[in-house]
Amino acid sequence: MALWGGRFSEPTDDHLKALNDSIGFDKRLYKEDITGSIAYAHAIANAGIISPEECLAIVDGLKNVLAEFEAGTFDLKPGDEDIHTAVERRLTELVGSIGGKLHTGRSRNDQIATDFRLWVMSALKQIDTLLADLQVALVEKADQHTDTLMPGYTHLQPAQPIVAAHWLMSFFWMLTRDRERLSDAYRRVSISPLGSGPLAGIPFNVDREFLAAELGFVGLSQNSLDAVSDRDFVAELLFVIALTATHLSRLAEDVIIYSNPLFGYITLNDRYSTGSSIMPQKRNADPMELTRGKTGRLIGTLSGFLATLKGLPSTYNKDLQEDKEAAFDSFDTIMLLLPVVTAIVKTLQLNPEKMKLALGDDLLATDLAEYLVRKGMPFRSAHHVVGQAVQLANHTSVSLSELSLEALRGLSEMFEADVAAVFDFAASVARREAIGGTAPLAVRKQIAAARRWFELHPDVHHAQS
Repeated sequence: MALWGGRFSEPTDDHLKALNDSIGFDKRLYKEDITGSIAYAHAIANAGIISPEECLAIVDGLKNVLAEFEAGTFDLKPGDEDIHTAVERRLTELVGSIGGKLHTGRSRNDQIATDFRLWVMSALKQIDTLLADLQVALVEKADQHTDTLMPGYTHLQPAQPIVAAHWLMSFFWMLTRDRERLSDAYRRVSISPLGSGPLAGIPFNVDREFLAAELGFVGLSQNSLDAVSDRDFVAELLFVIALTATHLSRLAEDVIIYSNPLFGYITLNDRYSTGSSIMPQKRNADPMELTRGKTGRLIGTLSGFLATLKGLPSTYNKDLQEDKEAAFDSFDTIMLLLPVVTAIVKTLQLNPEKMKLALGDDLLATDLAEYLVRKGMPFRSAHHVVGQAVQLANHTSVSLSELSLEALRGLSEMFEADVAAVFDFAASVARREAIGGTAPLAVRKQIAAARRWFELHPDVHHAQS
């Protein structure tokens, strides 16, 4: 039997049912729905609304329903509009009419808000665990390449030499921010709306603090109107997922570029590469391309959901049913991506010789300007002089290091014989040893700092408590 309909003289149209019913996707919330219902049964028993015997029967019945879901034997019926209807219908079949007492004072509005918050809390923890795995993979790979020289790029143009570990660690710190956002979001989602009723609260003496504690929430909603309609926590979940995926997409783009034979800096493991149906030689970084592509979808889901929220009038509206498919799809997508990206990082082969061959003298132009600065020339003047040196080298078809001392002194008399020492890539990176720099010493300190951060942030739940 539907949870509503007594005031209607005709049954719901089949086309409307197809549009309205959410059981096709919200059945995934069965565990949260039953967990919340068990806690609510205890709360209304404590309030004297049902007897201890009725509470015991209801709780046992709910546990049996949960067991059916877990075993895959729960039988959905045509009248099961949503997960709440399905669970209550089966509960009543098992325990009789006392099952109808469970909903006393409770609305599907505060019930679904509670269920979904519990689900999102679990989702945040699961994402955090996989992000931590990826962080470990990045640190371990970086630790192997603190002295591996490679070109660094801005605008995808060769810029300055760096060490490969510095490149890898840049993604570690992106993920720290993602995990911090997960932790921050967890704090806000962990607010219990249960006991808010449909919109105005409930007239029964139900202990909301007891309910919150039973369900693992850290606080209570303070306004029933807001509690049943708040989906900020869903928007935050979608945002954190979209931004995390954006960081994965940036890593993917680098891997795609650097694995191209024209670069050859890295080689993907065969298990994480694909080929062509017609070109036998092809070795494609398809997993990374899929990471880029799915990121666009995740951003679109966030944008679409915000558009759903923006014009809603106060309290609950059916539009909010759109929250679950958006969240489920985004969660499933990021959970699909993260293990593959982590495996790619773990098995990634870096090719130091290829990286070294890509180091051109132009990458030391800034070092050459800094040489003049150390001689006393203002940086802006030094920048101009070295720009002229680069132009001269281009016009004479030689590298910057092949310009004669005489040619350099024609640009500035501050150039002396010791200028030759500038053209040393290892020395260049070694000079950049300030905190956060690319010097091997600084990068080793950075890795140590990353490991300390990791120890202090073992999981999202720990981090917020």
